[in-house]
Amino acid sequence: MHEPYEPYEPYGKDATTLRTPWPFTGREDELDLVRRSLTGVRRGLVVTGPAGRGKTRLVTEAVRGTDCARVTGTPQTRDLPFAAFAPLLPEPVTLHRALRLLSGTRTLLVDDAHLLDDASAALVHQLAVQGRTRLLVVVTDGEPVPAAVSRLWTGELLPRLALPELPREETARLLAAGARHAPEPLTVNRLHHLCGGDLRLLRELLAAVCGQGRPTRVPGTDAWAWRGPVPLTPLVRERTAHLLDRARPEERETLDRLAFADPLPLDPDALDLAALERLETEGLVRVDENGGVRLAHALHGPVLRAAAGRLRARRLARAPEEYGPALDAEAAELTRRIERADVAAVPAPVGDRLAAEGVPVPAGYAALRARYARLRGELRESAAWAREGLRTAPADASCRAELARAEDRPAGPAEPHGDPCGDGRADGDPYDAVRLGTPERAAGRLGGVFADHADALARADGPALDRVAEELQRRGFLLFAAEAYAQAVGAHRDPLAARTSRVRAAALARRCQGARTPALAGLALGELTARQRQIVTLAAAGLSNRQIAERLTLSVRTVGNHLYGAYARLGSGDRAALPRLTEPPRAQPA
Repeated sequence: MHEPYEPYEPYGKDATTLRTPWPFTGREDELDLVRRSLTGVRRGLVVTGPAGRGKTRLVTEAVRGTDCARVTGTPQTRDLPFAAFAPLLPEPVTLHRALRLLSGTRTLLVDDAHLLDDASAALVHQLAVQGRTRLLVVVTDGEPVPAAVSRLWTGELLPRLALPELPREETARLLAAGARHAPEPLTVNRLHHLCGGDLRLLRELLAAVCGQGRPTRVPGTDAWAWRGPVPLTPLVRERTAHLLDRARPEERETLDRLAFADPLPLDPDALDLAALERLETEGLVRVDENGGVRLAHALHGPVLRAAAGRLRARRLARAPEEYGPALDAEAAELTRRIERADVAAVPAPVGDRLAAEGVPVPAGYAALRARYARLRGELRESAAWAREGLRTAPADASCRAELARAEDRPAGPAEPHGDPCGDGRADGDPYDAVRLGTPERAAGRLGGVFADHADALARADGPALDRVAEELQRRGFLLFAAEAYAQAVGAHRDPLAARTSRVRAAALARRCQGARTPALAGLALGELTARQRQIVTLAAAGLSNRQIAERLTLSVRTVGNHLYGAYARLGSGDRAALPRLTEPPRAQPA
């Protein structure tokens, strides 16, 4: 059983608020794009995205330290002319007068532009037409937008950046930043999946989970886990009010049945088809390719289960043994994919739900999930699934072996020849010889893309290694793809092609949850500028920012800026991880 844990210092005594802001992370490319939109001949940018996506934080970071005026639309002032611009306009004005008064404004940030009054919206549009003021305009998707604002991008006055969801690996970095202990991967996956890119919801859920004493320590590690029901926080209830407050009882009954038994077969005798059609029209349910009816959003099922009373839950819930056929079906699909050498991401919602809610997961299923994650290069997730299986069966050999492989420890008997499932050592799998840079030892013992990899490496053919890497990535073998790209760096004769391969290798390696293999040695440092490498090396040796600044005759702020940029490229915001990232991996025998 996991023991209680307090992973976050700010939540220990007062979990209702976060006393320190989260660091800005995971938006380096978008941040660069926003900053470039404010230089040269560019006239600005419109940033759009759903509520909670982090739009305001992004543009705030982009203009930090610059001379930038700021206005914000609010619901209360939508009927007051030029209300948003009141701080910048000293007197009641006409549109023409407002344009003249703002003509000297170099950069203007317009937040919540969908809430602007019509006069303010017209003013923003005219500033864009005039082109003297660089504009950063933030708009929330799904909200009514004044026509003058929407014409900024539909009329091609300003380019538009639709802010994507924060990737799962960046969510993990965010959750770990400033914490005494980081969440384990299954908890990260759950929070990321539930929130769907809504960082405000992520923040509130995290505070509620930690404040209610739900985190538990993962045995043998410093990580923490969250199992059990979803807290029904105010923001959770706001986001799901359209589910919890259904006016038609038959629709709520259908939603609850799906929440406890997702998916349900499309059976006219068992389901209210009229209710289903209405729910489908609203986008609340969907019918999958196999004819099963599912809830459309990851948050909906857990919230409906958490909101159900005990009697309702007892009536609708499945017994643990009833999940057997669904788990067997998921395991069969994962096994088929491994046999086809295709481990692309595939949904396995039943296993995910059992693990999330603390229901014992069969060891055989957990070992298979661990193996699948390991083949994808998701080593921490692999270890987490192995531990889930060991909770159910502490002596299970397959889970112990998977845990050892994920943690780079001796894993026991080798896997069958020809199965590219090695753990980074040449322990009997011929593909490990390719990964270790000795493809001649795998001659005639591999097939398909793995044989192509061995051949391309033996011929030191950079373009062929790139093609192999692309195919490995398409099949979901992210770590193997990163290694192939890294090997291509030294094989390319064209410096530009080598640089491209290095960038791709580094990007994939950052998604592989701390994997350290010989092929990736030195790759992270190769992504840094010369000055960044110099500073990171000193920081890894234990020097403080001030000591580094004194040694290199730089300001402390400059050192901090270089480290920030290096952290982004290395895929880590943890200074303590720098020695691991900058030292070569242990020698591994071939």
